[in-house]
Amino acid sequence: MSMFNATCPGGIDVHADDGGPVFVNGNEAAYKSFSESYYEARDDASGVTISVTTNTDGSLSVSYTGKGGANGTCTLAS
Repeated sequence: MSMFNATCPGGIDVHADDGGPVFVNGNEAAYKSFSESYYEARDDASGVTISVTTNTDGSLSVSYTGKGGANGTCTLAS
């Protein structure tokens, strides 16, 4: 897992430290790695799941799924 900061629609802030942990709106989220290039972090307090994919060029793609079927793409901070 790479270090990153992202903002998702609905005012969701995400921060990941290099190697973990992942924080969603300041709450430490449980995360699970599914492969070397994909993992998810879930914040049970808010019901938000963050999905992180490492692309072949090393860049990250971050998206979220929230309560009531909310979902979208998150914007990475530069």
